[in-house]
Amino acid sequence: MIVVSIGTVWAQEKSATFSADVRVVNLLATVRDRDGAIVKGLTREDFEVREDGRKKTIEYFSAEGDLPLTIGLLVDTSRSMQTIFDPVRAASGQFFEQVLKPERDQAFVMSFDIKVNLLQNMTQSREKLDASLAQLRIPERTSTLLYDAICRASDNHMHKESGRKALVLLSDGADFGSHNSVATAIERAQRADTLIYAVLYTHKPRRAARKMVQKALQKGRKVMQRLAEETGGAFFEVTDDNPIEKIYAQIEEELRMQYSIGYKPDLSKSDGKFRKLTLTVKTKGLTVRTRSGYYPE
Repeated sequence: MIVVSIGTVWAQEKSATFSADVRVVNLLATVRDRDGAIVKGLTREDFEVREDGRKKTIEYFSAEGDLPLTIGLLVDTSRSMQTIFDPVRAASGQFFEQVLKPERDQAFVMSFDIKVNLLQNMTQSREKLDASLAQLRIPERTSTLLYDAICRASDNHMHKESGRKALVLLSDGADFGSHNSVATAIERAQRADTLIYAVLYTHKPRRAARKMVQKALQKGRKVMQRLAEETGGAFFEVTDDNPIEKIYAQIEEELRMQYSIGYKPDLSKSDGKFRKLTLTVKTKGLTVRTRSGYYPE
């Protein structure tokens, strides 16, 4: 997810900042206890970070979402998703209203089906975001360019932004027709320093096609779980007991309670290969979630 970046300003224990020409690897982390509740109040000393197995010194640290936030909403508009639009429009508008702070945070909206559609470019306007949600439509032809949508959102919109970045992906996880693979989509999100919050929508298959559709749904679930896990985001599934409104509330809570952690990488190697990251919490019973690694630039 997060890549070696230049010019990101961090709060060190919410006070000091560092020079804009320092190269830093940035991680966003969510910590939960045994009951699944988000843990607040941790300090830099509570964490340990390793890059390719080598322990690193945490030099920059802040908590509770101090950094600006950029959100991309990616909505699957293929035929299998035609029943979701009304709840998605209402819940997404409310989500933007609650999570985006005026004059600081921003968002954009994309849909994807037979092509990738930018419904609203990056904006701070809630009115423009709401208007873009009204444009969600099902095309007559069938195709689902899921991986291409993630690549385009990461390359064209997220890569140039700084601060906290997250894609909220609403889909059943099926891809039909993309030029890119799931591995490429994950790499592009990682290079753009972007979390993916994967929200799985599924439907009950008709009896005649149940076995075939069930297999596709299982594959889609695994894809959505992988997208979330490898970028440091989270996976959710919409059910009767866990509707989209409740899921958005959980995503909002996570975005407000993240820990931002930075360290200086080893610059002696510049081969551009993926570097594996491991972030742990010293207190027993707590689990931490962050991205699996990064690509140095």
